[in-house]
Amino acid sequence: MIHLENVTKSYDGNVKALVDINLSFNEGELIILKGVSGSGKSTILSLIAGLSKPTEGEVIVDGKKISKLPDHFAATYRRDNIGIVFQKYNLIAPLTAEENVLLPLFPLNLPREVMQEKLSRALALFSIEHKAKHIVKNLSGGEQQRVAIARANVNDPKIILADEPTANLDEKLSREFIEILRELKSKKRTIIVATHDPLFFELDFVDRIVNIEHGHLI
Repeated sequence: MIHLENVTKSYDGNVKALVDINLSFNEGELIILKGVSGSGKSTILSLIAGLSKPTEGEVIVDGKKISKLPDHFAATYRRDNIGIVFQKYNLIAPLTAEENVLLPLFPLNLPREVMQEKLSRALALFSIEHKAKHIVKNLSGGEQQRVAIARANVNDPKIILADEPTANLDEKLSREFIEILRELKSKKRTIIVATHDPLFFELDFVDRIVNIEHGHLI
């Protein structure tokens, strides 16, 4: 489903974040990218999301070379296929929870009732519907995380990318997030989590752990 073929990513001409990476992800898998900060985990997520392009090599998703897509088409690919859970949530603080969750749907020009149905389903799935009308800056960290996850899933993406998703959560909230991942995997989503949180390394529903160090697969 997702293939990185001989991928190298360089910054400023000589700083290599990734070096000759060959890596595949199958549909419905939950994969952990394990490594310390700066190892290259987030760069892999960025390439799969089409947010950046490799310096060398190809990123192929469902047979399409997304690394060759112009920016406009990369945005469309991302909108239709990818849900991203960011480390710092990336919510718009003055908006309500439901307004934040609705944001990915606005470019689709969907009928109002369809948008409302998707919104209600996402809020309910991640148990945040009771905070729908609350301004997100007034929510707790765990509640903001649930809003971010609902936003990432509101358009039923095939691929979920999570970048250090528990970095700002305590252990209790981290374990709640892990149970959300379990639920998403049961729905056959392809999930890739970049983390160095040891809570993820012994989970019984993780398919593979990929170790990354200094831009190399270990």
